[in-house]
Amino acid sequence: MRIETITTVLDLIGVFINALLGGSVARRRELDLFGYVVIGTVSGLGGGLIRDVLLQHGPPLALTNPLYIPIALAGAGLAFVVKFSEQDWTRLFYVLDAIALCVWAAAGAQRTLEAGFSWLPAILLGTTTAVGGGATRDLLVQRVPAVFGGNGLYASVAVLVAAVQVMCSALGASTVVGTALGVSAGVILRLIAYRRGWNLPRGAERKPRDVIGKITHPPLPGRRRRDKKPGPDGRTD
Repeated sequence: MRIETITTVLDLIGVFINALLGGSVARRRELDLFGYVVIGTVSGLGGGLIRDVLLQHGPPLALTNPLYIPIALAGAGLAFVVKFSEQDWTRLFYVLDAIALCVWAAAGAQRTLEAGFSWLPAILLGTTTAVGGGATRDLLVQRVPAVFGGNGLYASVAVLVAAVQVMCSALGASTVVGTALGVSAGVILRLIAYRRGWNLPRGAERKPRDVIGKITHPPLPGRRRRDKKPGPDGRTD
């Protein structure tokens, strides 16, 4: 199987799952059918569009490949017609989210390498591909994007998967091997982080000391500072 075909298949898997997740957000916000279409499409296609625009390697695939938009609409449509229970959907959501995150990180990194860029842009755009659609979706529904914290190592997992993909490519391993290793490691880490509540550290709580009152001004030029002897009451003035 050609590398380009593998990358496209990974891309389309990510499009469908992320569109389905976008549709689930629309359901929780009680949006209408048009809301499902917009949120699902943005969630499914956003990361890839951002990546392709930054690569400047021809028109975005979402606009040239006839499969991208229909698959995004299919994912959003499935969320519209199928309603899971809260408990079942919560479990399914995190599993699908982990798979989509890792698949897109691998696909984004591989596509960047195919465009002739080095390892660092590949990791950067792999991460952007993975989190871009979800971040745009969250902004549309007026909530803080999950990538900014309290999310079980969300972006960190994307960085890991992209890095594994790049490393395997540098070592001469096939795209299938790199993708399998990266996605497997990423999904496992993501689910464990969610289960155990792992997050990156937040800002420290240390406060700067109040040193303004402790600053002593030097004596003026031409004048010598003389130490005053304390008086009977212990004061020097």
